[in-house]
Amino acid sequence: MNNQSEINTALAAADQPIMIESAEQLEKAVNEWLQCDVIGIDTEFVRERTWRADLGLVQLSDGEKVWLVDPLKTGPIKPLTALFEDPAIVKILHAPPEDLDVLLYTTGAVPEPLFDTQIACAMLGQSLQMGYHTTVEWLLNITIDKGETRSNWCLRPLREAQIKYAALDVCLLPMMHRLLMTRLKELDRESWIAEDCARLLDKARTPADPTQSWKRFNGNNRLDGTSLAILKSLATWRDEQAERQNLARTFIIRDNALMTIANKKPGSLAALSELDIWHPRAIQRHGPTLIALINQVVTGGITAPPPLALKLEHRTLMKDMRKLVQQKATELSVDPALLASRRELEGLILLPDDEALPDRFLGWRKDIITNDLIAMKEAHS
Repeated sequence: MNNQSEINTALAAADQPIMIESAEQLEKAVNEWLQCDVIGIDTEFVRERTWRADLGLVQLSDGEKVWLVDPLKTGPIKPLTALFEDPAIVKILHAPPEDLDVLLYTTGAVPEPLFDTQIACAMLGQSLQMGYHTTVEWLLNITIDKGETRSNWCLRPLREAQIKYAALDVCLLPMMHRLLMTRLKELDRESWIAEDCARLLDKARTPADPTQSWKRFNGNNRLDGTSLAILKSLATWRDEQAERQNLARTFIIRDNALMTIANKKPGSLAALSELDIWHPRAIQRHGPTLIALINQVVTGGITAPPPLALKLEHRTLMKDMRKLVQQKATELSVDPALLASRRELEGLILLPDDEALPDRFLGWRKDIITNDLIAMKEAHS
C-alpha cells in the first residue's frame, strides 16, 4: 500500500468510526486489538474543576479501522489493560503525558511499549512542542480541523463534529509511526526514542509528591525562611486536600492567596479573615487547620533554606552551556530542547557534586552532550 492509499484508507476509517458503547463490545474489540502489531491511541477528557481528568473518550486505530470507546456507556474500561500490557504491540500516542495520567487512573496500566510521535519528530529536527495537527501537516501534508479542541467531552450525546474530530486524531498514527521509524532507523536513533518513551512511562507511574508542590510558586525565592517553611506546609496540605476531594487546586485556595498567607503569617482566624483573600465559608471550614500549620512553624522556629538559584557568577557558564547545546543540536539537526532545556541546564549547574545526575542526562545523551557539559561545569568551578 503506497502512502496516498494508506492515507485514504485511514481517513475513510475516520468517516465511519466503530462506536464501543457496552462492556460486551469492549471485550470483543480488545480481542481484535490484541491481533495488531501497532495501534494508535488518544484520549479526550475534561480537566477544569477536578484534580483528576474526567475521561470522555478513548480512540484507537490500526490505520484501517477506528474505534471510539465511550467510557460513560461501557462502564469500567479495565479490559484495555490486556492491550496496554502486551509487549508485542506498539502503542502510538502524540504528546502523551496527560493521556498516560488519565489512562493509568482509569485502567491501572499505561500503554507499553510506547511510541511518542512528538518526541520522534523532535529527533528529526522539529519542535519538541509540535502539536498533533501541525505534525500531520508536516509529515503527511494534510490539514486537520482543530475546531473541537475545547469541547466538553463528558457531555452526551456527542456531536457528529466531535466524533469526526476524535477519529481524525488517531486514524493516522499507525502510518505516522511507520514513516517516523523509517527515518529514525536511517539515523540510527531507534534507541533514542525507545529510551525517552520508557522515561515517559516511568514518570507517569511515579505519583506526584505533594511536599514538592511549593516549587511551583512564582516568587518563592523572595520569601524569608519562616514564610517559605509556611508555604511548604500549606502547599503540601492543599495538594493533599485537592487530591482527596478531587478538586483543582484553585478550588481549595489560589496560589496568590497562599503566598499572601505565607508572607503575613496570620496567627488567628481573625487575622486570616482580615487578609480578605478567602471566602468566609472556606475560612470557617479550613481556617483552623491553616492557623495550626502556621503556628506550628512559627512557634517551632522552623525555617526553610531558600531555593537554589543561579548566581551572577553562573551567567557565563549558562551562556556557554546553551551555546554548546545549540551547537550539538545543529550538528544533529534536532531541537535543542531535546538535548537539554534551559531549566535542565540550571538544575545541572546547581546540582551538588555528590549527587547523582538526573536520569535525563544519562543514556544516549551522556556521550553526546552530558560529558561535555560536566567538563564545562568543572572548568568554571
